[in-house]
Amino acid sequence: MRLGAPIFNFDSPETWIEKVQQAGYRAVYCPIDHTVDSVTIGAYEQIAKRHDVVIAEVGAWSNPISPNDDERRQAITYCQQQLALADEIGALCCVNIAGSCYPTIWDAPHQENMTEATFDLIVETVRTIIDAVKPTRTFYTLEMMPYTYPDTVDNYLKIIRAIDRETFAVHLDPVNLINSPTAYFNNTKIIEDAFRQLGSFIKSCHAKDIQMALQAPIHFDEVIPCTGNLDYATYLNCLNNLDHPVPMMVEHLPPEDYPKAVQHIRQKAQTLGIPLT
Repeated sequence: MRLGAPIFNFDSPETWIEKVQQAGYRAVYCPIDHTVDSVTIGAYEQIAKRHDVVIAEVGAWSNPISPNDDERRQAITYCQQQLALADEIGALCCVNIAGSCYPTIWDAPHQENMTEATFDLIVETVRTIIDAVKPTRTFYTLEMMPYTYPDTVDNYLKIIRAIDRETFAVHLDPVNLINSPTAYFNNTKIIEDAFRQLGSFIKSCHAKDIQMALQAPIHFDEVIPCTGNLDYATYLNCLNNLDHPVPMMVEHLPPEDYPKAVQHIRQKAQTLGIPLT
């Protein structure tokens, strides 16, 4: 298994890979975006290969189902451009959320997010993104969200069948499947179910943790991995038991907290006897 996290403050492939090695990562987020020229893209790809570093994912964070027509068109174009970058640089996947029907916030909850019409729009949009690029060595993926499709394992399977594209796959973040106290206290079963049903489709995954406040109303906070309630023993064991390698990527922390988070995960893996590079 490979572990990675963001790299900051670099200005060339050489300074980037130096920081990757200093951090001890064998998996990385894509260090560039689609605006970079092909020569530079090739340079990053080659230096990653030379040092046995996997580019886990290219982010396409945007709202391709926005009710604002201009925002929707721009987001679809951006997703296509980022997917093309992922294919060119050899990333395992390109990842976005499905989007939101909220008029001004790209990832917000909204009463129309979970309707049949929005499900159909997501299917149409993902097909549009994939069919324009026709990737040959990467996959377009959606990150699960607690209030937007795909919000459950079953709904992800439903979306996979509906989209019906070989280059559509899964990006797993178990924390985003926790949207109730029931899910919070039973996340072991949720993680196991996710890997049982979606395991063969998973290309990359995120590492964070979750803590529920001890008073009403219900409130969840993201916390450093292995310091909250997510069953990291089950998560790491399930990842380790996949028949294909899937990197674990830490996210959503201040720069100074990433080393601590990575160390927590490494220590947990060590106690389980799981090799984590």
